[in-house]
Amino acid sequence: MHYLNMFLQTTSIAQTLGDTVAQSQVAVQLAEETSNRINMLEMAVKGGWIMIVLLILSLICFYIFFNRLAVYRKAAVKDPSFFDRIKDYMKNGETKSALILCRATNTPLSRIAEKGIGLADRDAKDIQMGMENAANIEIAKLEKGLSGVSTIASGAPMIGFLGTVTGMVRAFWEMANAGNNIDISLLSGGIYEALITTVGGLIVGIIALFAYNYLVTRVDWLVNEMESFIQDFTVNLGK
Repeated sequence: MHYLNMFLQTTSIAQTLGDTVAQSQVAVQLAEETSNRINMLEMAVKGGWIMIVLLILSLICFYIFFNRLAVYRKAAVKDPSFFDRIKDYMKNGETKSALILCRATNTPLSRIAEKGIGLADRDAKDIQMGMENAANIEIAKLEKGLSGVSTIASGAPMIGFLGTVTGMVRAFWEMANAGNNIDISLLSGGIYEALITTVGGLIVGIIALFAYNYLVTRVDWLVNEMESFIQDFTVNLGK
């Protein structure tokens, strides 16, 4: 019985030690993760004013992306009965009701349809031309801001590289001023600080590039929808 108690106590102590070691490992891991986050923040700060510029560009990119995304989602909403109702109104001579429906729907397709309805007394060629002009206006609205994202995608890496070049110049300048007291840590520290801006510029540029390509794809899809709608409208309602 005495040995059994000793065995149980030893087992309990071993479990306690095991739990303590596990908790210590978790604490060390959390401390390392926190330290890494702090080090990344410190590195970003050492990038200087170039990193501030890159941060501003990234915020602009995110704003344009989510703004355009909301616009495209609204533009992509389609009422399956919209075109059928327009056809019924036009066949019954209720042009005013058709225009009211277009204005109430308030989408790129409805605004294009409104233009076509306004030219209903013309031939099919004039209607198609008028609707295509209206579509071009809608496309210009959809493409608003895309040039900014494209500029950020191409310009951010160059800005980051500029920060690297100026940082390298500063590092070698400090080495030249150090004279005979040259320390390798002085050069290596200046180099890694300079390269931070290149990393930041590439990150912002890559994000902006993917965002731009995605938005362009959405615009192309909407343009195809407009072209298909114009063709159906002129075939069914044009004279």
